[in-house]
Amino acid sequence: MQTEAIRLFVLAAEKLNISAAGKKLDMAPAVASSKLAKLEKQLGVELLHRSTRKVSLSLEGAEFLFYAKEMLAQEAEALAALGKGKSEVSGTLRFTAPSTFAQLYIAPILPDFLDQNPNIDLDLRLSDARFDLIEGSFDLALRNARLEDTSLKGRKLADDVRLLCASPNYLETHGVPRTPDDLSEHQLMLFQGQPSLKLITKEGEGCDVAPILSKYRVSVDDGLSQKLLTMSGAGISINSLWSVHKELKEGTLVRVLPDYVANHNSVLWLVYPKSNVLTPKVRVFMDFILERLGRNPPWLGL
Repeated sequence: MQTEAIRLFVLAAEKLNISAAGKKLDMAPAVASSKLAKLEKQLGVELLHRSTRKVSLSLEGAEFLFYAKEMLAQEAEALAALGKGKSEVSGTLRFTAPSTFAQLYIAPILPDFLDQNPNIDLDLRLSDARFDLIEGSFDLALRNARLEDTSLKGRKLADDVRLLCASPNYLETHGVPRTPDDLSEHQLMLFQGQPSLKLITKEGEGCDVAPILSKYRVSVDDGLSQKLLTMSGAGISINSLWSVHKELKEGTLVRVLPDYVANHNSVLWLVYPKSNVLTPKVRVFMDFILERLGRNPPWLGL
């Protein structure tokens, strides 16, 4: 298989546009279509469904895309080891991150990354929905959880401290919990998919908190919405420090049981599929995020 045809397929799959992919490789549309057809004939499968209106990946194309990217990555690594290849990092980087964190910290710094790396394009999926990295052909993801998936590798960005908070209005109306046992008399907000947590003190004293077993009235699946609901007085919620540190400083949110934090062992990770070669575009993006956010996290020092 020709590397040029594989590179063309990857670009066409990312853009869902054969002509645009060919243009990026300085190919006329007819030449690009011919090369893709030849690749499909060689593989014996249809990689892309074409119609007069759109191009879409076939099931076989989606499966082959992962391996096609890996072939290109291995070629780049081999050339780099020989001191050859492109001096400028290029390509489309497919990245996913939780929406609230992305809005607060990732999106504001991306223009700087794009300015520094004019040949890298970004394909972003910024959502609290958990995407499968391999099935979704993602190059990189930010996860705020334990790194338990053995198919992934990662670099630590920062610890993810989680705590309880509520609005001053809610506490004035419903009272201030003095002990963890008092939480049973309060409205805890339920974040979808959140497991039971253990609250602990610096001395190691702890207790379990299970919002799903409490008398919750609000269930939510978006971090920003949970914070806004909490600020509006809807109840007590469990939040990451990075999400609420400004509101805590401003006083629009108040820590509940300030001597306790959630013993969740959660960490902010930059993760990528273990089977992937760490390509130059992924390496440079990870280094940028770690430099801007990991060295001195803006949410610490509360």
